[in-house]
Amino acid sequence: MLDDVINSRDDQLSTMQTLLLESEDISEFLREFTKLLARQLSLTGPDRWCAVTLLRDRKAATAVSSSAEAKALDELQNRFSDGPCMTAIRGNTVIRAGDLRQDGRWPEYQDAAVEQGVRAVLGVPFDLDPDAQAGLNVYSTAPHDFDPDTIASIVLEVEQASNALRLAIRMAHDRESRSDLRAAMEHRTVIDLAVGIIMGQNRCNQDEAVALLKTASNHRNLKLRELASDLVASVGTAPATTAFES
Repeated sequence: MLDDVINSRDDQLSTMQTLLLESEDISEFLREFTKLLARQLSLTGPDRWCAVTLLRDRKAATAVSSSAEAKALDELQNRFSDGPCMTAIRGNTVIRAGDLRQDGRWPEYQDAAVEQGVRAVLGVPFDLDPDAQAGLNVYSTAPHDFDPDTIASIVLEVEQASNALRLAIRMAHDRESRSDLRAAMEHRTVIDLAVGIIMGQNRCNQDEAVALLKTASNHRNLKLRELASDLVASVGTAPATTAFES
């Protein structure tokens, strides 16, 4: 039994890693994740649809969905700012609504969802960084759906997806940091060149040259880097490069 659980976790982790590597961005990864999960769940039960809700500044938005039906149902929760997934995200716990016709926790949402043919909903929160909140919605056309084994399987899928998402977010932050550093170095290089030109033309020291450049920048209402680039170009200096470039 333990070996089966370990093998299941390994298989799901491998699937998440493959999805992440083959996706161009986080949105595509989540979209493929919801489609794959919806297909898997519908093989062994009634029609089931999946969607991912993001919660930012207390406002909900549908990030991705497995189908048009899932998107419409997710937007119902967003419209009412209430529902199983909202409760799951806010409470960081799994929420199961076995039969929306009998469950009284979200009256307005329940009536609207039942009209769309949904009878059961499962909300599972993602485990992300503190400043990011998201949850998976799984919708079913059958009442009393989502037995304990199915819930455990879905929770495991979300755990593995959360791990992949945290990695993707960290990688994106690292890329942004490197890009910002590169831009800062390029800005610094062209400004240093301009300061050197001013020092040569005005026979002044570095501090005086920097002050002259800043004064001219303010008077001409130009950013310091733009003015420095114009000055470097005006004396025929080749475009500045940084140590990052080959």
